[in-house]
Amino acid sequence: METTSWGHVANWYHDHVSENDDTYHEKIIKPNLLRVLGDVRGKHVLDVACGQGFFSRAVASAGARMTGIDIAAPLIALAKKQGPPDISYIVASAERIALPDTSFDAAICVLALQNIKDLSGTLAQISHLLKSGGSFTIVLNHPAFRIPRHSQWGFDPDANVQFRRLDAYLSESAHQIRMHPGSAPDVITMSYHRPLQLYMKELAKHGFALSALEEWISHRMSEKGPRAAAEDRARKEFPLFLMLSARKVT
Repeated sequence: METTSWGHVANWYHDHVSENDDTYHEKIIKPNLLRVLGDVRGKHVLDVACGQGFFSRAVASAGARMTGIDIAAPLIALAKKQGPPDISYIVASAERIALPDTSFDAAICVLALQNIKDLSGTLAQISHLLKSGGSFTIVLNHPAFRIPRHSQWGFDPDANVQFRRLDAYLSESAHQIRMHPGSAPDVITMSYHRPLQLYMKELAKHGFALSALEEWISHRMSEKGPRAAAEDRARKEFPLFLMLSARKVT
């Protein structure tokens, strides 16, 4: 049965994010997310598919009043255990959140929208929950360059160039992702590829107007070797993450 919950990988995800300060979460996404959100002091912010609360805690530390929701009860339990107690965490699916309409100043969904099957229902729910003029900030694995089963690195030794190969882009697709291919091949999560135009159409359909778009690259560098320079150039040319910021206008 297809499931989008990450409850069965809760402990692995928590350890990955919490015990390693060199993650993309810590080095790339958190500082950029806080910069894009701007001054959140006193604002009520919704963290959609919040997981174990990593980004809820980061935004709360900047002064926001946070509410995090996730469909996975084990992840919400970990989030509550981490604290602080003034962050409200709720077990709920992204398209059915039992909270009052127009009760949030802003919403975020970080590295999760690509794992949610019902994109349209999720955007409709977030639109209802946001006040007029409220912002919605999305961070995705870049849908133009990181497509499960249809994108990969290649290397041209004659030109000394590392390149990104794409076998498909415009077609929507769903993929099972094995979290531990060697040790636990049966532990899977779902990922849904959608082209950029679909995100734009669905945002507009639910009353959002795009206000900003950014593409974020890796902070890592290759170890010394014959391909290091080519690999480092490629990291600067092919972004890992796409940030979309939209405002509720209707």
